[in-house]
Amino acid sequence: MLKLKKRMYITISCLLLCTAWASPLSANEARDRTEVLQEIDEYMNRSMKANYIKAASLAIANNDEVFYAKGYGTLADGQKVTGNTPFPIASLSKSFTALAVLQLVDKGQIDLDATYASYFPELSPQDPHVLDITVRHLLNQTSGLNDKINPDMTKTPQFQSLAEANQLLNTVQLAHIPGTAYSYHNPNYVLLANLVENVSGERFSDYLKKHIFEPLGMNHTFSVNTTQQFYENNTIPLGHYLSLGRAISQSEPLWFIEGPAGIVSTAEDMSLWMLSQYNGRLVSPVLMKQYHAAGAIGPYGMGWLANQDASSGQTISHSGIFWTYKSEELVYLNEKMGIAVMFNSGINAYVNYSAFIDGIADIMRGQEPQTSFVNGRNMEMIMIALIIATLAWGIYGYFRIRRSNQRLTISKLIMITVGRLIPVLILLSLSPLVTFIGGGRVLPWFGIWTTLSTPIIWLMVWSLVNFVHLACYIYVYFLNTKNDPLELPQ
Repeated sequence: MLKLKKRMYITISCLLLCTAWASPLSANEARDRTEVLQEIDEYMNRSMKANYIKAASLAIANNDEVFYAKGYGTLADGQKVTGNTPFPIASLSKSFTALAVLQLVDKGQIDLDATYASYFPELSPQDPHVLDITVRHLLNQTSGLNDKINPDMTKTPQFQSLAEANQLLNTVQLAHIPGTAYSYHNPNYVLLANLVENVSGERFSDYLKKHIFEPLGMNHTFSVNTTQQFYENNTIPLGHYLSLGRAISQSEPLWFIEGPAGIVSTAEDMSLWMLSQYNGRLVSPVLMKQYHAAGAIGPYGMGWLANQDASSGQTISHSGIFWTYKSEELVYLNEKMGIAVMFNSGINAYVNYSAFIDGIADIMRGQEPQTSFVNGRNMEMIMIALIIATLAWGIYGYFRIRRSNQRLTISKLIMITVGRLIPVLILLSLSPLVTFIGGGRVLPWFGIWTTLSTPIIWLMVWSLVNFVHLACYIYVYFLNTKNDPLELPQ
């Protein structure tokens, strides 16, 4: 009997060990929930302060529940941000538009590999390759359209309705044959929204509300046509950009965004959205698998960047960018965990918004979140110190040049002039440089300013100092020439 009991004890112990090995407790289950939430709050507040972010909203979905939905910071009127405060989610909207298309595929009303033009027989494009663009090409951002041949953010005037989007297809010359190259381009999703509206017979915003938002219980989420509607809605926190260590409030410039970037949502609702990615039934399992898969060219699939991580398994993610708002979303499908963060501050060269997601994920797994020296506060302080040093150098250089007895030749003066034009040349080349770094995205000057405000100010100060110095060198040159008229310039 004792031997039997001993064997049973050993067997049960082994089973328990195997179960623990196969299904480890998540970090938040192993620790007290209050402790986890406190760590998250401290991390969010610390990170926001380090990056001059005034308001943010955090959504965490874990297993089958809304684990946390919390607002941080305050609105302009002093009111606290909550889990139900609406934030523009920018390009996180693309996954909603893609889902709307797939729902109509599920109903047999859209074929992913049918051409877009087959749904709009009135199209008469000048470029015959436009007729080869399929629905899948648009979803995967491989339509052949890009910002260089079809300006989006710099387009004047902007679209007034989805129906106008088809007009561009009649006149545009594609940059690539459809399906052969990836180019992230917002109008691809404007066209998809137009397709949903045309096939369903419903306004796109109404379709999203009826078939996606309401079924998921996303009762505070809605879609808008243009960025102008952000500041017409006083419940949405005013956006900001960073300059000289200050968060400056600013209305978002006018931009037609229905389809690619028009959704406004809350932390509570985004938690429900992320839960639906691994337990929802909004489309068939076959299409859900395609929805979360990478495209034929690169990781961009259908409104998501799909990746396979060695430690975390399959993930889907997207970032959202406005000049005065920013958002990040990442769903760990195998771990059944999703994290989304929305901010009322825009893209900035020094603020790593994706690090917020990484830090929250670390805390959820019971790990210490990583911190980086490179943040808005530290880098702005370095740039401000550089601006002050440039001014000090400029003042010192002015008096040094005026007191100098150096005799200048015309060739040396030309060399000095060329060297002093360097910051001006950098300023003039910023637009093509940012376009190159941004993968071909053509940005308006307002966007370049909000992204690189403090570096631009430094370049302007440097340019001004150089012009003053150059004027002094020219003065010294002509003064020496006047005092010694017999010496010819070399």
